[in-house]
Amino acid sequence: MLKGKKILLGISGGIAAYKSMYLIRLFRKAGAEVRVVATESAMWFVTRVTIESLSQNKLYDKVFGEDNDYTTEHISLTDWGDVFLVAPATANIIGKYANGIADDALSTSLIAFDKKVFMAPAMNCKMYDNFAFQRNLSYLKQNHAEIIEPASGYLACGYEGKGRMEEPEEIFAVVEKYFSGKKDLEGKRILITAGPTHENIDPVRYIGNHSTGKMGYAIAEELAQRGAQVQLVSGPVNLELKNSSIQRINVTGADEMLKVCLEIFPEMDAAILTAAVADYKPAEKHDKKIKRDDQPLMLELTPNPDILASLGKIKKEKQILAGFALETDNELENARKKLQNKNLDFIVINSLQDEGAGFGTDTNKISILDNKNQVSGFDLKSKKLVAVDIADKLASCLKE
Repeated sequence: MLKGKKILLGISGGIAAYKSMYLIRLFRKAGAEVRVVATESAMWFVTRVTIESLSQNKLYDKVFGEDNDYTTEHISLTDWGDVFLVAPATANIIGKYANGIADDALSTSLIAFDKKVFMAPAMNCKMYDNFAFQRNLSYLKQNHAEIIEPASGYLACGYEGKGRMEEPEEIFAVVEKYFSGKKDLEGKRILITAGPTHENIDPVRYIGNHSTGKMGYAIAEELAQRGAQVQLVSGPVNLELKNSSIQRINVTGADEMLKVCLEIFPEMDAAILTAAVADYKPAEKHDKKIKRDDQPLMLELTPNPDILASLGKIKKEKQILAGFALETDNELENARKKLQNKNLDFIVINSLQDEGAGFGTDTNKISILDNKNQVSGFDLKSKKLVAVDIADKLASCLKE
């Protein structure tokens, strides 16, 4: 897929520059050619010998370097490259690119490049949240630069938050997907549900769960990338969509989600229900805030509608319906019952016993059980890559 492709890799001055060495190896192993453009600051973190040994090409780090093949190296390089990936992309290089500043080898090359650009930001979480940086990032997104979102976690500076450059394998997968141009779901209409539901007790309090919606949103993005017309019915989450073609419908409670799904599903080719719908809701919803006192509060709960089962009852012969089973024990047995009872074509199983799976994480570990009793197991990986596995399964079902 990447054999013979020409990758321009930009490295700016951040501690994550060491990860770029792994990226070079991944691209080279896949058969791509790599040429590196670096800032002077980047050379505090990696060496010329390492870069040139791994890439098997000269490093370009000075606009008027004595070893440059041409006096207009930045132009010849941009003519050569098929894509330009900047990883790590510091706040400085992102700011320069967004504002048309060209004052070193990397920024000059970026301004001259007129093909696909990927940027993998890496910085302290306070820098990432800064209003000026967010403005620059938003502007680049609007102008078709693809931003490979940083992860949240422990940062080199000692802080913990969003700003850690995505892992090399994930960045590689994004670039590889760009070249694959896979459009196996072109024109298919697909319903996705995501996130939790909030069942109101009174105007202040609700019953909910820990679902963040990350898995459902990743699936929606992947399906849209592959050509599907996606309708995303989302419970309350703090997530944004990158693909503007996805139609997002926001709901709060299970009754509202059911109503929307019943309206949409008959016109769909498929539906994947990832939402963690609350099993119960208060039997009585109070119009005013319940005042606290020292007496126990008795709250009567009533079952919520089963959205997955409701769609299973109206599913047409050629429609594909899939759900999720988040289990703590007897995972396969419980998932098999759910698959049969709710008329599903396949079910995605994950277990809270698996470290790195479940609510709130950026990773997941799944198995897929289908209605032919075939089970496929997958390793722990990012939810973006899990979404690829699920989309592959859906595409296979639709093809059959």
